[in-house]
Amino acid sequence: MGYTIQAMTSEHWEQVREIYLEGIKTGMATFETEAPSWYAWDQSHLRHCRLVAKDGETVLGWAALSPVSGRCVYAGVAEVSIYIGQRYRGRGIGTALLQALIKESEDKGIWTLQSGIFPENESSLALHSKCGFREVGRRERIGQLNGVWKDIILMERRSSVVGG
Repeated sequence: MGYTIQAMTSEHWEQVREIYLEGIKTGMATFETEAPSWYAWDQSHLRHCRLVAKDGETVLGWAALSPVSGRCVYAGVAEVSIYIGQRYRGRGIGTALLQALIKESEDKGIWTLQSGIFPENESSLALHSKCGFREVGRRERIGQLNGVWKDIILMERRSSVVGG
């Protein structure tokens, strides 16, 4: 399977949203229980560092960054979201997308990427580790999903290029 990685635009939203919904349905990807509108999603993510992996006109997966805080001291810290379509998992697309996201984030001056991952999401933990993230802690019972308290593993990647 050949694919390209390119900037995400609003034209990709319907396919991106479908992949996001697949992740939501697993119960292992996010505390969200429904996908937002394009407008809400667009407002909550950085304007840069939004990528899709595409084969022709088909979006296979996507990755994007959200700010962790509005305070200027955290301007170089962002949270990773990455989702791969169910049919396309296990083919290296996640690795390629996350590596491209890391490169673009460094080009944009981001010095720390972080991700909160449910402990049972072993494939996401492995993907982040493979791409240079390290576990920095476990946030116990940080939130509820469908009435069940959930932990997250907090992982981060500090750039060796940006931020000294």
